[in-house]
Amino acid sequence: MNDHLESNMNKRSFEQHLDPTLAPKRILALDGGGLRGVLTISFLKEIENLLRTQTGGGDDFRLCDYFDLIGGTSTGSIIAAGLALGMSVDEIRGHYFRLGHSVFKPSIFNNGYISQQYDAAKVADALKEVYGDRTLGSPGYRTGLIVLCKRLDTGSQWVLSNNPKARYHHADGHARTVPNRDYPLWSVVRASTAAPTYFAPEHIQIAAADAHHHAVQGEFVDGGVSTMNNPALQLVLAATVPGYGFGWEMGENKLEVTSVGTGRASQALGPSTGTDSLAAKHAVKALKSVLDDCADMVEVVMQWLSNSPTARPIDRELGTLAGCSAGGGPSLSYRRYNVHFEASWFKQELGRGYEQKMLDALAQMDKPANMMHLEEIGALAAKRFVRPEHFMQR
Repeated sequence: MNDHLESNMNKRSFEQHLDPTLAPKRILALDGGGLRGVLTISFLKEIENLLRTQTGGGDDFRLCDYFDLIGGTSTGSIIAAGLALGMSVDEIRGHYFRLGHSVFKPSIFNNGYISQQYDAAKVADALKEVYGDRTLGSPGYRTGLIVLCKRLDTGSQWVLSNNPKARYHHADGHARTVPNRDYPLWSVVRASTAAPTYFAPEHIQIAAADAHHHAVQGEFVDGGVSTMNNPALQLVLAATVPGYGFGWEMGENKLEVTSVGTGRASQALGPSTGTDSLAAKHAVKALKSVLDDCADMVEVVMQWLSNSPTARPIDRELGTLAGCSAGGGPSLSYRRYNVHFEASWFKQELGRGYEQKMLDALAQMDKPANMMHLEEIGALAAKRFVRPEHFMQR
């Protein structure tokens, strides 16, 4: 590999990042996971430092200079939006820690059953402070952005982007329709972070009122309440399926995907005995298991489609899917960085002895007290797993 992947003098403009004729294309996909997004930030810091050196970009280098599309779900959308606007990882870290400490303050009156646990207005205020009055169609984006959320009132998954060629970016011919380009960025990100029981849904106006119709407000919740908590596969679909308007080509040397997780909590739920055998608790356990299955299936398909130097064993039966590419050859290049909150994994991969009880506590998504410890773990894992050869030259 050459010493420099891409000269600092050859940064792509926003239009060039989206231009399908300029290849290869690079996608950065960021998982949901609450305050465990600190792990994501630690991995991104290592990637930023590595690419700054390899591109010769100097202090002005940003991840938006390397990646043509950055997308995220929930906490990943907060980070993705900042990166797409040209923020450094250190800048995002500062905003993220302030948001975490100001928002996640539990109340004995809000238990997640009768009312949401946390105040969504504080999230909105924090996001407005960072993103201002920008919309998805505002100038100033440095690269492509996708935010993933779930419209609960219709049961549909929404893929919202700043791509001017997206089908609903502009008005679709109906005077009442509010085009995606007019959606406030803070509101779109707030929608993606509206995890049920933690935060109230976000309402975004989809259609304006007229003499015969009321305005339509879509009710949006966390994109993680779907198949998109790990957004890597959905971002590949968005980039390559014609309906989304990107029109990028697939191929091992044409499409590179970097996927960063927020830590994989232990999936062992234990037998349903005692109070856990009650119907409501059993249903919650089953739902968590389904969401875990969705995340695992995304990794299975991404490995199946790709050449992946970071492929992990999916389970004892499958192992990794290295060499099992769909269609007889890799359709993309893919790497996945994550931490597994399992004592055996920590011992084997990081050389650290942790009791499972402590790891289960660190895996909670809403504990600001964990953030510094998670940052240390993320930095250690990033040093262990992120490699220069994982990133292709143009």
